Amino acid sequence: MFNVIVQLMGGIGLFLLGMSLMTDSLKAIAGEALRQWLVRFTNSPMKAVLSGIGLTVVVQSSTATTLATIGFVSAGVLSFSHAIGVIIGANIGTTSTGWMVALLGLKFSISSFVLPLVGIGALLKLLGKEKVAFIGLTLAGFGLLFFGIQLLQDAMSSVAELIDLSRWAEPTLLMRLFLVLVGILMTIVLQSSSAAITTTLAALSTQAINLEQTLALVIGQNIGTVATAVLASIGATTSAKRTAAVHVIFNVVTAIFAFILLSPVFVWAYNHIEAIYQLGPVLLVAAFHTAFSLLGACIFMPLLPKFEQLIVHLLPEKEYSTTRYLDESLYSVPALAIAAVERVLLKSIADIYGIFIRCIRGRMVAGLVKTAEFDHVLSKVEHYLDQMAVPQSLADQHRLIILLRLVVYVRVLKNDLSGMSYIESIQNQRNIDQFANQFATILEQFIPHLLHEPFAKIPQTLVEELANFAAEMQAQQDLVRQNIIEDSSSKTMSAIYTLEQLAAQRWLEHLMIHCSRVAILLGDTEQVSVNEELSATQSS
Repeated sequence: MFNVIVQLMGGIGLFLLGMSLMTDSLKAIAGEALRQWLVRFTNSPMKAVLSGIGLTVVVQSSTATTLATIGFVSAGVLSFSHAIGVIIGANIGTTSTGWMVALLGLKFSISSFVLPLVGIGALLKLLGKEKVAFIGLTLAGFGLLFFGIQLLQDAMSSVAELIDLSRWAEPTLLMRLFLVLVGILMTIVLQSSSAAITTTLAALSTQAINLEQTLALVIGQNIGTVATAVLASIGATTSAKRTAAVHVIFNVVTAIFAFILLSPVFVWAYNHIEAIYQLGPVLLVAAFHTAFSLLGACIFMPLLPKFEQLIVHLLPEKEYSTTRYLDESLYSVPALAIAAVERVLLKSIADIYGIFIRCIRGRMVAGLVKTAEFDHVLSKVEHYLDQMAVPQSLADQHRLIILLRLVVYVRVLKNDLSGMSYIESIQNQRNIDQFANQFATILEQFIPHLLHEPFAKIPQTLVEELANFAAEMQAQQDLVRQNIIEDSSSKTMSAIYTLEQLAAQRWLEHLMIHCSRVAILLGDTEQVSVNEELSATQSS
């Protein structure tokens, strides 16, 4: 008995390890592609469902697809109704694991190919770089997954000999509900519906349990997946909580229909229709899993607008409109976590630019400018980045480095806001005021690019226009200062007033330089050195 338990635990462990390697590697390979796909192919409910199915089949993780969806709902790229479509699609796509196990893992003995596959994958990981290494990990994970299935099948054969499970096979309502509860607990304990379903299919293939028991367990295992989503949403953003609510409602309602309608129909068809009986119980369970996810889609798709209104009403947004993008559940998909921080910083820069423009043009009183919200945003961004692990992908690492540099510049721009009192002095100097208004006109052109989703690099022409304008301001600084001093002498102004005018000119000059460096960084036209960043921080 002890050997059976050890083998069972080992099989589950290898399956989970293989699934984890496969999923993490595929997410690393497709991280940015995942982001681009969701932006392009979710502009209608049906496309959203198909995207959810396709992405989940590719990365073999409904969680990865769901987390991507959370990030883009927060960023306002996806409407919540379309996001619900992606989540529904992810629930359908995750049933592909059952088909893979039924068609390959249990129908054919591929154990002789498994260990060579692990070996090839390990060599690719050791010798390859970037994507080749991730492909190696994917192959190794695939091999371990099926090796785990083989162990599970062997262990379940022994379980069938040692334990009589027929007493749990009574077709009573109470017994079926008990098996649903067992299925829920299996998923919660294993933290993977795929592992729970694979274990159940292995038990069915060795006749340790019958078809009716298996269907009840699968229904419970599908409900059990909501536990992870609910736990992940505790303390998370409103978007994460809304997504968890969609998971709970969709899975529970679908499970009820599957329990009442589909399960009896499938059992009857297996017992009375020869063609279906010939398919075998394992394939039938895989078909059942897909069928009840499709049934859920058919129930919810016509009701998407009302479903969306219900969730939004139950869970209203409470966080700052900017920091709501930051969701810790995105850490498992680094490309999306980076995109979320990028969105927050770009929105903050756009807001700061808007304040500069309104104050320069006299549409906002400089003394009313508050920086508390920007302090809150920067604090949350820095905490979020502090908790983020360094991504494996070199492309994601490069984006993260640019992001860290951007944080420095947002803090510098936020500090520039404290000098807004200089605007009044600038408006009293005709030459400098003209420079300031031209600067505001250029800044105004940046805001649509900063708020565009997905963000594209700032056009080089616009970057060069701002850089040239800042250089022109620097070139004329001596002349401008001389004019201020001469003006003060001829009009017998106080030294304090003159110093204030000089300080205002210097503040505007630094502001232009800081904005120019931000433009260069976001335009990626040249690398901004660490020394430049330090000098920018100091000069603020």
